[in-house]
Amino acid sequence: MSAIHEQAMIHVYQQILQRLLSFYSRAERTALQLLIQRLIVAAGGIERIGDYRVLTVQNGSRDSFYVLTALRAAQLSIAGRYPVTFNLRVATPRLSETRQSTLENIHRCYSALFVYDDPRVELLMADNREVLPFNHRQSLSVGGHESNRMDMLVLGHLRSPDSPLEVGDDGYLAMAEFYRHMARWEAGVDSLVSSDTLRQQKQFMAGFRRATRKIGLVTEQTCTFDSLFMQLDNLGGDLFQHFYGAHRVQAWKPEGSFQACRRVGHIGIDDLIVGRSEETNWPLFNEFLRVRTDDFIASAPENDYLSPLLSAHLHGLQAYHLHGRSYEAGYGDYAQRAIMILHRKQLPEHVCAQARELFGPPSAIAERRAQAAHEALKTLGLNEVQLVCMLFAPFVEKGAGLEHFLRCCHPGMLVAMPDLHKAMQGGPIADQVAQWMVDVSGLSIDMLGRLYDASIALPEREAAPGFDPQLDVAEADTGTGADDLCERSAGH
Repeated sequence: MSAIHEQAMIHVYQQILQRLLSFYSRAERTALQLLIQRLIVAAGGIERIGDYRVLTVQNGSRDSFYVLTALRAAQLSIAGRYPVTFNLRVATPRLSETRQSTLENIHRCYSALFVYDDPRVELLMADNREVLPFNHRQSLSVGGHESNRMDMLVLGHLRSPDSPLEVGDDGYLAMAEFYRHMARWEAGVDSLVSSDTLRQQKQFMAGFRRATRKIGLVTEQTCTFDSLFMQLDNLGGDLFQHFYGAHRVQAWKPEGSFQACRRVGHIGIDDLIVGRSEETNWPLFNEFLRVRTDDFIASAPENDYLSPLLSAHLHGLQAYHLHGRSYEAGYGDYAQRAIMILHRKQLPEHVCAQARELFGPPSAIAERRAQAAHEALKTLGLNEVQLVCMLFAPFVEKGAGLEHFLRCCHPGMLVAMPDLHKAMQGGPIADQVAQWMVDVSGLSIDMLGRLYDASIALPEREAAPGFDPQLDVAEADTGTGADDLCERSAGH
């Protein structure tokens, strides 16, 4: 880079900074100065800031956009005062639920912040355990879609059917692997910066602990991200291999590009996020970043990795097939309780109105059911038969619930129950029966055999209880993260 070009780029970056700061309130500018101080202290002083590397996750949520703008403002502010500034790594997980509109939002944000050609910024994404440069035009790979589908099914089956509904725990394992490998990629990073509140961190760590317990791993009972990377290093990082086997799960790629171990800290900046519960239609988003707030990702109250509509759908199916109630009752209880918690959190009325619109009135439940079924098939590759099978979890613990499942849903297959057990024990069976097992479960015979040999760990009360519509609202207010319905989304 010539000296003239370098000076021109410095001028461009300062223009970007000034334009960004023009959208900040006085309180936000004060918070920015505190963030800069926090980063300098974490780096060990301003003289070391040029060697300091920061990781943040850009998943398409409102908070992730806001954190990125704050870090970019901090990076450019330091660069304007000192010879060097910190390096920033921005990583996007590619999940089946990641919509094209979300990727386009991220692309517009990157363009507005002028990070594509800044050598101090790395823009990465992970697809099917492979680290790639961020590309908003690149569709999720077939392998990535299939592994996401299988992971959700397997972790969904590894539960007792009479326990609170715990579906989507695969997301906690996937994100934990994502954090570790993004932190260890090539030169690595020194800190993860996030705006997760203590409650959100507690929800993640509880979900992560619950998911690891399902696959037979033991993790510490911690509630914050401060020990996350140490735990991941102790576990080895490739978590799904523990259940699937190394020959069934490919290693993270490109192989040889990851540090064996990386000491990574966590810098929480939730206390510096101004106006977290305010209107999301800020000029910062619409005018500067040019992101569409209607396309912000939405997550269910009890799980960051399920959409609210799909979660309500699963509760409706559970009510009908397992609890002897109507689909409408289960769906309605879930929707009502989610909205009640939003009110209890004293969140803005427009957020509650958006939630009511998302779930719809009782007269629209049939329409919402069809919409949720389409979403499950399109994004997860799962039909209703396979979702119901997952809710019954009939194959675990030597098929303890298999007879009950067949009597309730497939009575014509009761006569073939000995063959089903035989297949999961590794014996030969008729092709027609084997195909039925694959079609109904969505899993291979080999994977069903692994579930057959698996044991269900007893749930921990402190590990973020499931979203049971019969529980008192006050109890639900103690860590399930219900207000993420508004914090992470706007206009579903």
